[in-house]
Amino acid sequence: MQDLFSVAGKTALVTGGSRGIGAMIAEGFVRSGAKVYITSRKVKELEETQQRLSKLGECIAIPSDLSQLEGISQLAEALAAKESKLDILINNAGATWGSPIDEFPESGWDKVMDLNVKSVFFLSQKLLPLLRESGTKNDPARIVNLSSIYALRYSQQPTFSYSASKAAVIQLTQQLAASLIKDHINVNAIAPGMFPSSMTAFLMEDEEALNNSIPMGRVGALEDAAGTVIYLCSRASSYMTGGLLVLDGGSVANAS
Repeated sequence: MQDLFSVAGKTALVTGGSRGIGAMIAEGFVRSGAKVYITSRKVKELEETQQRLSKLGECIAIPSDLSQLEGISQLAEALAAKESKLDILINNAGATWGSPIDEFPESGWDKVMDLNVKSVFFLSQKLLPLLRESGTKNDPARIVNLSSIYALRYSQQPTFSYSASKAAVIQLTQQLAASLIKDHINVNAIAPGMFPSSMTAFLMEDEEALNNSIPMGRVGALEDAAGTVIYLCSRASSYMTGGLLVLDGGSVANAS
């Protein structure tokens, strides 16, 4: 039972791992003894996070642009050159776009869908050889996809493509789980609520009002994000696949 929630010795890749909830998850893995690869498009930010996390454990940065299939393939090839197997894939990289419905552009729709949905599928596909090498019947490899509470409730912001993309992630998670169970790869999703990030920075400007809007009275913290994902990637959740964990301080449950 002491090792039930252990990820020590596992190798993980966290996309969008340079900031926000991705950096929280990466830090949780590093502090728990995993070897962690982080990737994002912004090189300076990525290197700064890599340097910070390397003081806590093993963290390696690989820059990539996952909005394009070429970037996805390059990341998979770079990882395969370094590792013979991959235990954990965290599909966290994402984008949002807000615009009034009458003005919402095709470019904003495509940008969000390409990164939030298309990249989740194709990166998982490209990394299947490494994930298959890791997974066993009693200790499957893990894919965790980041959805959002706005897949489950409406948003007051005009982020139409974001909400639609995150709903698609939930269905894609179930489809991947059904397809990959025979390969000993578990696929689950989490739907985070409000966590500090560049996407939520404008909301964090009035922290008191934001906290008051959340039933638990606070935004999510590193321990909330990391603890949930560590559970999904440890022996404790080996019998769970195709599932969704809502991580939002009670926001969906108390939505009017």
